[in-house]
Amino acid sequence: MKKIFAGIAFLFSLSAAVFAEPHTDAALEHANAAVTHGKAGHANVLVEHATPALEHAMAASLVAKGVAKSHIDEAVTELESAIEHGKMDHADVATKHAEAAVTHLNAAGK
Repeated sequence: MKKIFAGIAFLFSLSAAVFAEPHTDAALEHANAAVTHGKAGHANVLVEHATPALEHAMAASLVAKGVAKSHIDEAVTELESAIEHGKMDHADVATKHAEAAVTHLNAAGK
């Protein structure tokens, strides 16, 4: 009985990672685009990419577990800050937050 329960728990943990991964990948793609535009000084376009990155990161956080969830949650915080500063036309500060989000999303995928 313990082996069956352990097997089911293992499969559940794998399924959580499988559901989080597509959202994490999409968040990473948009966050990278946000960084690119932020470095070019385009704060408004940074916000256009950071917003879907935030949405995907939040979706990934709902199903992620353990260390990956911690990194995704940190990415969410950084993306929120990137959007806030981007809306104030602070491209340089927003870019730093977007870069930090990329770092956390990469760490979550490992």
